[in-house]
Amino acid sequence: MTAVFKRELRAYFLSPIGYVFLGFFLLLSGYFFAASNLLSGYAYINGVFGNLTIVLMIVVPILTMRLLSEERKTKTDQLLLTSPVSLTGVVVGKYLAALSVLIIALLITCIYPIILFVFSKPAIGEILGTYIGFFLMGAAFISVGLFVSSLTESQVTSAVASFGTLLLLYVADWIVPSIQNQTIAKAIEWFSVLNRFQDFTMGILSLEHIVYYISFIAVFVFLTIRVLEKRRWS
Repeated sequence: MTAVFKRELRAYFLSPIGYVFLGFFLLLSGYFFAASNLLSGYAYINGVFGNLTIVLMIVVPILTMRLLSEERKTKTDQLLLTSPVSLTGVVVGKYLAALSVLIIALLITCIYPIILFVFSKPAIGEILGTYIGFFLMGAAFISVGLFVSSLTESQVTSAVASFGTLLLLYVADWIVPSIQNQTIAKAIEWFSVLNRFQDFTMGILSLEHIVYYISFIAVFVFLTIRVLEKRRWS
């Protein structure tokens, strides 16, 4: 798993993908911070990350589109499927590499709270909650992108399908009220990642929401492993 993780993380910065992700994410986060906080004198950072949820929905497919689809297209997936490394190690290694790029981006944005503390007195609990919630939501998005990448050999198809899936998760709360069947409504509500993020932005660290995000990630990582196992034996 460690070898896969190192290889994938290195690949992000030997190609434009890692730089495109970081550049686009930091450019827009800086713009949102300047507009929402510096120019208006607003001392809370939740507005910045509220806008970044939409950005995350766009850039995560770019981050994950090549993880498994490229292996399949270049036929190097056969080496992975027959290597001594377990399929779980392969999938988790790739997942952690993508997650590490997100962590790097979030660490750079830590300069925003520092600036706020210099000029005002923001609520520490809300800042920590926002960062934790955004990280968990980003980790959930990456697990979805990884799963979609395992289904196709086209990076473009993977990116578009991942974006479409994340968009459905984003608007799940808007769909639920219009559904009459309560079973279906509850099933769709379970996939709503945005609604749970809102509590974190208010400084509410709910164990239920944390467990939900971890469970969500585990489900999609497990599904990705199952896809590779099916391909191995087909």
